[in-house]
Amino acid sequence: MRAGAEMIPQVACKLGAMLGEGPVWDAARGCLWFVDIKGHKLHRFDPASGTLNTVKAPEEPGWVIPLAGAALLVGAKAGVHRFEEDAFALLHAVEPDLPGNRLNDAAVHPDGSVWLGTMDNAEEAPSGGYYRFHGSACTALSPQPMVITNGPAFSPDGGTVYLVDTLERVILSASVGADGHPGEARLFARIPDGMGYPDGPVVDSAGTVWVGLFGGWGVARFAPDGTFLGRVEFPVANVTKIAFGGPDLTTVYATTARKGLSADELAAQPHAGDLFTFAVDVPGLAPGYPTA
Repeated sequence: MRAGAEMIPQVACKLGAMLGEGPVWDAARGCLWFVDIKGHKLHRFDPASGTLNTVKAPEEPGWVIPLAGAALLVGAKAGVHRFEEDAFALLHAVEPDLPGNRLNDAAVHPDGSVWLGTMDNAEEAPSGGYYRFHGSACTALSPQPMVITNGPAFSPDGGTVYLVDTLERVILSASVGADGHPGEARLFARIPDGMGYPDGPVVDSAGTVWVGLFGGWGVARFAPDGTFLGRVEFPVANVTKIAFGGPDLTTVYATTARKGLSADELAAQPHAGDLFTFAVDVPGLAPGYPTA
């Protein structure tokens, strides 16, 4: 937290996303990228001006990652795309034999590879898994399978990866080997009943793991040894993922969702689906650029 300020989320941008997800800070352009998966939208939020620019995405975009230069990587339903000059180009199809699956979350490892997860779009079958995309290769990673994967996220040195099995309410961790692949996964933390479902994970510069709580009204925080450190309370139920941004990476942005809320719940949560922000005193990690 900066200057003793409390971590109280405020609305940064009103947009009412159906399933806001995948926020990532773009230091070169000074903006935040994120998606609305069910709205088929790619968003760019510029904090300095408070403006939001939106592009219609092909199919359902699960995540967006800035590339060095003007291009972006976008994980849409069919696979990994390059977005440049208002055009999407498919670079690599992921799981073409599983048309009911879609890409859901991703992160850049310090070695420049992109790790991504898939899930059953109907949220029923355990058909989701994790992959490592580097250059032109996309290799399957363990553990598999899951119904809904989230993450991954990496420790500051890149030696540990955190993987979320959302429906099982667990966060797993594994050591990352010299070959760039994870070792055997182990239980890192379990989200208790009544705290919602763990969604997107992010790690700050101190190694603290932050996890959005879908249906849990907040963001949970865990020490590197898995100890629960507390949570940041939100005025909306579905908090999906956070990103550390701003010049010193101490401004947190959080995406939220309207998905699954009844008419009465939406009336009670007028900011569901909006983008939120709050300040912290421990900075996040500078997002890396893929070499893929």
